Amino acid sequence: MKNKTGFDNKRYLQEQTAAILERVKMFGNTLYLEFGGKLLFDYHASRVLPGFNPNVKMELLQKLKDRADIVLCIYAGDIERKKVRADFGITYDADALKLIDDLKDWGLEIAAVVITRFDNQPAAKIFKNKLERRGIRVCVHRFTKGYPTDVNTIVSDEGYGSNEYIETKKQLVVVTGPGPGSGKLATCLSQLYHEHKRGVEAGYAKLETFPVWNLPLKHPVNVAYEAATADIMDFNQIDPFHLEAHNKTAINYNRDIEIFPVLKRILEKISGAGSVYKSPTDMGVNRVGFAITDDAIVQEAAKQEFIRRYFRYNCEYAMGFVEKETVQRVELLMNELDIRIDDRKVVAMARSAAAEAQQQQKGNEGIFCGAAIELPDGAIVTGNNSSLLHAASSSVINAIKKLADIPAKIHLLPQNITETIAQFKTNILAAKTASLDLEETLIALSISAMSNPAAQLAIEQLKELRDCEMHITHIPTPGDEGGLRRLGINVTSDPDFSTKNLFLQ
Repeated sequence: MKNKTGFDNKRYLQEQTAAILERVKMFGNTLYLEFGGKLLFDYHASRVLPGFNPNVKMELLQKLKDRADIVLCIYAGDIERKKVRADFGITYDADALKLIDDLKDWGLEIAAVVITRFDNQPAAKIFKNKLERRGIRVCVHRFTKGYPTDVNTIVSDEGYGSNEYIETKKQLVVVTGPGPGSGKLATCLSQLYHEHKRGVEAGYAKLETFPVWNLPLKHPVNVAYEAATADIMDFNQIDPFHLEAHNKTAINYNRDIEIFPVLKRILEKISGAGSVYKSPTDMGVNRVGFAITDDAIVQEAAKQEFIRRYFRYNCEYAMGFVEKETVQRVELLMNELDIRIDDRKVVAMARSAAAEAQQQQKGNEGIFCGAAIELPDGAIVTGNNSSLLHAASSSVINAIKKLADIPAKIHLLPQNITETIAQFKTNILAAKTASLDLEETLIALSISAMSNPAAQLAIEQLKELRDCEMHITHIPTPGDEGGLRRLGINVTSDPDFSTKNLFLQ
């Protein structure tokens, strides 16, 4: 059910803002703050920490905008291979463009875009040209010579010194990117090198939401981070440097711990003095753990995220995006916490709906699909595919009818509208099926609302589906996936395709 909260977003915003300003004071002139995770629409955090605003980092930047510049990093290799941000279904370069637009909507501007590990990749060059011709400053940083072992070369004019310096005006420089591996750390260190050559005393810190350093190693929220990064094989550890330096247990992840000795030497070489940081945890300014108000709610939410990740990776394996090891890693983590697929209630209901459809249409060829949505009050509504609607469309229609108290026998979509759209799809667009996907269904519903008061009443309930849980017994088609994403429904699916065709129209 929705509306259970276990996280105080207001407290987090206050504490995080104060912690950042305190860190700025520590370094006097300039602080380069690496923003880990998603700057906007951090849905993983909002799912595992009910009450967390997915745009809280943007609220944070608004509070600090008079003191902060923003630098956006993107790895050239991610542009070249068209890496996709799964929650939006768009590539990282498109996400970078979207982020620049979103920042403008929030009254914030980008100081520069940095294309990292640039090696004249054709797609990266096109991306650079596109931005520059729209008046956005773009810098390119190549692979750092000597990295990661030869510190003397790294911290020299051949290493960081060969990178273009990014002019900034404010004492806080936020360095962000569309995802992990964007080159944020290297950009920060390169800037520190140039700043110190210019006589500016600058420092580095990191804002990372996960893992939460002051939660136990095997807390579901921290293990959910491991599930979320199973494809890049991140795992959490007790920070040995923090334990040795402070005699306190703190949780960090393997890449930060592994790179810390090198990073510490680099910082000391740049500044010419001893590092103020004794551990990778010391570098962080993470106040998430102090804003959790109900640990039981948060733990349950994190366990549900595990199941979502399990289904997602199974589907990505079926589509060829990840290897079997990724799926197996999530399965192992689920077993550690005794999490079962049946803990997600909509799964069994969706599979039951598919079985019922198959039973009712015995003798018919085709694939029978089912879907189930858990409404805000905990009730579960199902639907299945037909010659008229996809399973996603059917379940959404049934859900909003229930929310609007519209009797099941009342039709929201008049036959003349659905037939016209079906004929247009098959006769004009040459589609192989006339059945309406969710995006098409929503358009048909909006047309129907012009003359059907029941359809208008149902449309007004669509916003109530945001953050509801849903399961489908097949991988959503592009039209279903797009509609579900816009409605804000947390959907999972079985790793089966809705058609035997390899190419989906």
